Amino acid sequence: MKYQRSSELFSEAQQYIPGGVNSPVRAFKSVGGVPVFMKSAKGAYLTDEDNNSYVDYINSWGPAIIGHTHPLVLQAIQKQAENGFSFGTPTELETEIAKFITENVPNIEQIRMVSSGTEACMSAIRLARGYTGREKILKFEGCYHGHSDSFLIKAGSGAATFGNPNSPGVTQGTAKDTLLAKYNDWEQVQEIFANNPKEIAAIIIEPVAGNMGCVLPENNFLQKLRTICDDNGTLLIFDEVMTGFRLAFGGAQEIYGVKADLVTYGKVIGGGLPVGAFAGTNEVMDCLAPKGAVYQAGTLSGNPLAMRAGLSTLQFIKNEKNFYNKINNTTEQLDFEIGKILNEKGIAHKINRKGSMMSIFFHTHTVSNFDEAQQANHSLFNNFFHQLLDNGIYLPPSGYETWFISHAINDDEINKTLEAVRKFEYA
Repeated sequence: MKYQRSSELFSEAQQYIPGGVNSPVRAFKSVGGVPVFMKSAKGAYLTDEDNNSYVDYINSWGPAIIGHTHPLVLQAIQKQAENGFSFGTPTELETEIAKFITENVPNIEQIRMVSSGTEACMSAIRLARGYTGREKILKFEGCYHGHSDSFLIKAGSGAATFGNPNSPGVTQGTAKDTLLAKYNDWEQVQEIFANNPKEIAAIIIEPVAGNMGCVLPENNFLQKLRTICDDNGTLLIFDEVMTGFRLAFGGAQEIYGVKADLVTYGKVIGGGLPVGAFAGTNEVMDCLAPKGAVYQAGTLSGNPLAMRAGLSTLQFIKNEKNFYNKINNTTEQLDFEIGKILNEKGIAHKINRKGSMMSIFFHTHTVSNFDEAQQANHSLFNNFFHQLLDNGIYLPPSGYETWFISHAINDDEINKTLEAVRKFEYA
């Protein structure tokens, strides 16, 4: 394929936008080459500025679960736009979507809308700290909860070592309150709690990790976290920005049967428009301003265009018969058939999958944490990415990202994908 227009646009963008992009992964630094500039999207496809068409497996990093520019969502946004873009006042629509979500998701009674997943996670840990009166939080290596200072932390030298900032601009003072553990390492979690008695406000975790590739909890890990939180007066926060309404209508809480104290959302609940949210029980959420003392605010929180797009998307999912069976079966088919082709080519790999999320690791061993994800053959993934891109398949441009399958992907798109994988040449 030709990418001349994208190359020209990227050169121009770098003059006015840091790195030429507004979110780093878009720059293709992980896989190399020039990022592809898109001009339109419909159904299962993206179209770039050179008029190349691609089967899309990022789907705006998850929100386009029913496909791009779905007619029902488009119509809802257009109708809402005629009534106004933003008011800065309460609207009935905010209550409508809040009621819909709380009535359909287990263990949440109130929800606060914000404008991004980062804002949702940042607000959730502030609320957890305010509710418990404690300052420390525990997070897991490889889990991404947005770019708030508290989350841009890497592990220290030992299991219970304070975190160290891994981005300039994050202070040591902030880092000292973030504790790190390996994903799926129950013994390490126990050690951290033993070394920090009655000091940990919350554990925050992606119940199915999506930012080190798709990595699943093992050996009842989530259930064990629930127990240790209960035993220590610590809140359990599920970051369901990716998994919420994607793995199931009730998200990971429903799939794994584990109740979180706070849950963060984004992606699907905005139907492709900027949105985030955090939710919990009345007891915890009542600590939030204006009723409680924990402050959080946002000019565009509950934006009517985003609320209308999100509600229309959620209603479609709820009403579509066998919605989750279809996208899960599509993902399972891709998993099986791609794995079969790679096996025939003699290429060592592991495919992790949960629901409509999946990742290919070019690795000889199972990947269950960030260290193992790092050990995969990422140069081979980069080669794989570009060869599939040249054959009309758009994968996440990093071996550390998850594929998101949409309801719009059908047999034609699966066949195009498998044909591209068959053409893959392992040099």
